[in-house]
Amino acid sequence: MDRRSQSVTLQQATEASPTLARLVELGRDSVARLQSIMPLIPQALRPAVKAGPIEGSTWCLLLDNNATAAKMRQLLPSLEAHLRVKGWEIAAIRLKVQESRARRI
Repeated sequence: MDRRSQSVTLQQATEASPTLARLVELGRDSVARLQSIMPLIPQALRPAVKAGPIEGSTWCLLLDNNATAAKMRQLLPSLEAHLRVKGWEIAAIRLKVQESRARRI
């Protein structure tokens, strides 16, 4: 039977690939970090903040707009300290504003 015609679940694929398993683990870790800091973010900004990639000891937050980024920059020291207290080894949080879909058209 041709391998391309066989369906596999995401779980089967991650179990078969250490690289994919690591990506899934990093994704879950990123979401857990975001959930941990969410109470520290003003409620009005929470929908504009998404979990981003983890690269070594740097974590990225994906933001909807520049206004959110400006406020989040002010919060970075307390967010980083909170994550360290919770046991995450973090050197820095990087902020990245996502280009809006409307601009891409």
